[in-house]
Parts: sequence; C-alpha cells; structure tokens
Amino acid sequence: MQTRLADFIRDTPEGREAEAIVRKCVHCGFCTATCPSYQVLGDDLDSPRGRIYLMKRALEGAAVTEKTRLHLDRCLTCRACETTCPSGVRYGRLVDIGRALVEARTTRKPMDRIFRGALAFALPRPRLFRSLLGLGRLARPLLPATLRSKIPATALPPGEWPAPRHARKMLALAGCVQQSLAPSINAAAARVLDRFGISLVQAPGAGCCGALRFHLNFQQEGREDMRALIDAWWPLVERGEVEAIVMTASGCGVTVRDYGHLLGEDPAYHEKAARIAALTKDLCEVLPLEAIPQGVASGRVAFHSPCTLQHGQQLRGAVEARLARAGFELTPVRDAHLCCGSSGTYSLLHPAIAQELRARKLAALSEGAPHSIATANIGCLSHLQPAAPVTVRHWIEVLDEALQRKIPA
Repeated sequence: MQTRLADFIRDTPEGREAEAIVRKCVHCGFCTATCPSYQVLGDDLDSPRGRIYLMKRALEGAAVTEKTRLHLDRCLTCRACETTCPSGVRYGRLVDIGRALVEARTTRKPMDRIFRGALAFALPRPRLFRSLLGLGRLARPLLPATLRSKIPATALPPGEWPAPRHARKMLALAGCVQQSLAPSINAAAARVLDRFGISLVQAPGAGCCGALRFHLNFQQEGREDMRALIDAWWPLVERGEVEAIVMTASGCGVTVRDYGHLLGEDPAYHEKAARIAALTKDLCEVLPLEAIPQGVASGRVAFHSPCTLQHGQQLRGAVEARLARAGFELTPVRDAHLCCGSSGTYSLLHPAIAQELRARKLAALSEGAPHSIATANIGCLSHLQPAAPVTVRHWIEVLDEALQRKIPA
C-alpha cells in the first residue's frame, strides 16, 4: 500500500516503522476472517484492513475524529490478523503507533477519561488493587453486573511455595492483578517446577509489566512501569542468579518479550530491556515435556489458548501437549484462533462486544463436554469463569493437582 507520511511524523522512529508496516499491507482482506471485532460488528472499519486505512490517513495528516478513535479502541489487539496475514504485516506495532497519534489529536469525554484514568491508576498497583478488591467483595451485590462479574467471591489459597533448593533458579513475575485474583497460579508453577529441579523465585518490589497502562493508551506511563520492573529484576539478572524469567500470564509475557522494541529508543534502558526480553519464556517453554510423567491424570479438558500465547508469542500446541502427556483428554475447540473478549481492560470498556465474544467462545469450548476449562492467562480466566458451565483454571493448576494426587512430593 503506497503512502506519504506527513512532515510531523515522517522522520521519526515511529513514522519510519509505521510507513514500513503500512507499505506491506496489500489490502487483501484475509485478516477479516480472523478478526473478532469484525466477526461481531461486520463493519470493515472494525477490521484490521479498515483500521490500517484509518491509521494511514492519520499518518498522512488527515483529520481524525472520535469515530476514528472508536474504531481503534474497539480493536482487541488479539493479533490473530498477524497469524493470518500472508504479507507479514506487523499490525500490533502499527496500532500502538496509530492509537498514540489519534489519542493526541482527539479529546475524550470527561467520564471516559475518568474511567480510563481510574483503571490506569488502580490496576497496576498491587497493594491498592488488593484493597479495592476487598472493598469490591463487600459491595459486590450493589455493583453493576459487568463489574460484579469481574470480582470473584473468593480466591483459591496459594498453597505451599517450595523454598529455593535447586541450583537452577528462574524468576517469576508476581504481576499486578494476578497476585490478588489468583495467587494459586504462581504457587502451583513453583511446585511443579520444583519437582523437575527448578526453583521459582520472585523479586521484591517487582510490579506490573506495563501492559495495562500501555494498552489503555497511557503509553509513557506504561513504559515507566516497564523500567521499574527492569530495575527490580536487574540485580538478580546481572549477578547471573536466574537462568530465565518465567511468565505464568501470557498477556504479560507477550509484553515483556517485546521490551527490546518498546524501550528501544531509551538510551538508559534499551540494552537492559533487550536482555530481559531475551530471558523471558512462557511457562510451557521451561517445563520439559519429556519430564512430565505419562498417564497420571484423567478427565476431559478444553484448553482455551489465549491470543497472547498463540498469536502474540506464536506458541501453539505446547500447553496442549503437556496436558495430553499427563493423561488429560483434550476436547476439540471450534474456532480456537478467535479471541474470548477479555483483552486486558477491554471487557470493562466494551462489555457488549466482550460478552458476545465470550458467549461464542464458551459455546465452542463446551461442545466436547469437558469436565473443566484450562487457559494460560489471568485475564481470560477471570473473563470466562463467571459465565462458564464448568470450572475455569490455569493449566498449571490443573497439572499440579494431578501430580500431587498421583505422585506425592
């Protein structure tokens, strides 16, 4: 696609990157078949192809409006289009640039600014979020249905976290909301990895990965969170005390793995960011398939592969292989490439679209009559669970439970 960028952005790093991405798009429309918002809304401007056209016009200096911003807002950034695209268009990076540009040239309504600002302030702060979650549980019956569904009545207790005892050590991200909503996930990961000779540790003061604020279009604030996380991790990394950084939330993983790009223009952090990104692995990558004992589990499990795992990190089939080796029967999932509608804060900002996508996803997950649903991201888990006919858990919790039942530590 030919384009001529406006003077204000042409010779900037963002402009050069955006122009290269736009020029790769041939407007073929293959992306529309896998775009969740287009599947629901049927508007070409709510497809990657249409949004690329809108961003191209903005980059060329055309006027942008609230409608332009709305179409970009309604993108779930699932990146299924990247998996589908025959031309290799890096849509996820383009939409980050386009959103920042459109945000700077439009004005949101006061209530929209307040709501987004409140989410950006509260969610990345674990202590504040934990306090607000406690208050939310008390006030749960009085809250609007959309918000009430996001507040679980209780959280599973984390259980034992084995003390570090192995020569091999890996670093886990505690995260911002996960440590309050589901502290059992990281603890289960620590127990499973401990069985296979790996000690999982956490760094004091390590907070949000930056994804929440960055994707709410508070991009500079999101980068501040990234720098703070690097600072918390760096002493352990610099001393060579950990061989990898393990992500139990694929939404965080896809962001941390992109730190080298996101902080690439920061002279003080770009080398550290690239090192952190290179060390980062999803949990399924560090858990050796051959080490998992065969046939220790039973029951039918439907695995929901988060977009951040299968499209963002291009890790398809790895979790399923580990569950299957343990003995679980993996039920077929129709349209497994489509988003469940969670997408960070999307389900709060666009509840109607998110709920429609959730209904479709749960229908597909339920077709094989599974005993439970497993996933790899706290956002997907908390979005699916309130409407799911069976329990939704992180896959490492499902595996940990099977190992504990069959093979005592």
